[in-house]
Amino acid sequence: QVQLVESGGGLVQAGGSLRLSCAASGRTFSSFTMGWFRQAPGKEREFVAAISWSGGDTSYADSVKGRFTISRGNAKNTVYLQMNSLKPEDTAVYYCAASTISLPNFIATMSYLDDEYDYWGQGTQVTVSS
Repeated sequence: QVQLVESGGGLVQAGGSLRLSCAASGRTFSSFTMGWFRQAPGKEREFVAAISWSGGDTSYADSVKGRFTISRGNAKNTVYLQMNSLKPEDTAVYYCAASTISLPNFIATMSYLDDEYDYWGQGTQVTVSS
């Protein structure tokens, strides 16, 4: 079993920055593909970013590309999401997720699919005011 705990959410003005963290415990974290998803009120959950087990491959939703950066620290069993130039439309609950899939092309082809993730955190609220 794997437990994921997100932190770092909060209220920020448009143009500001936040860094989300997701701490993992349980099975071997370094073997997982990690992802961030978000869900705004009244909307479906959507993909934000993903990172391979090695950290060498990443993928981003078009809406956050150039503003958000995903990274991981395997020694600390933690994945991060640095969010810059935040916009009101980034307001959502942000979820960390872990996938046991480690195929070479997973990041590029399927990492945006939430069904491919096996473990989920409880979420952290991000609110961006205009």
